[in-house]
Amino acid sequence: MTSAPAAGGDRVERTPEEWRQQLSPTQFQVARQGGTEAAFTGVYWDHKEDGMYHCVCCDAPLFSSSTKFESGTGWPSFWNGATQGAIRTHEDRSHGMVRTEILCSRCDAHLGHVFNDGPAPTGQRYCTNSASLAFKKKATP
Repeated sequence: MTSAPAAGGDRVERTPEEWRQQLSPTQFQVARQGGTEAAFTGVYWDHKEDGMYHCVCCDAPLFSSSTKFESGTGWPSFWNGATQGAIRTHEDRSHGMVRTEILCSRCDAHLGHVFNDGPAPTGQRYCTNSASLAFKKKATP
């Protein structure tokens, strides 16, 4: 998925102070300042419930549990976004590397990075920070 219009409703923009009031310090550092949580420490790296992972900032649906897989990296990994346009990408040249950053299309929250070493059918690994996500369990009938 590449840059696309915002998914999940209208664009969400707030000041840094408004984001600070809404988010925990860790969520703010990761989602709004491009940080990374340590591997194997986030609440969703080994999470296995059925449902949808939403943006912690704007509540846009980002990843379905049906696309989650165990990558062995210690971060939640998905082989695709929830919908076309839910996630946008940006070239990240920080830390002496060239990587592809993934962001929420609706509010530009930093989610993590995408790599070309995931499973079929996409071959993608959306390596995501738990601090950028909020899980909503699938309703049972």
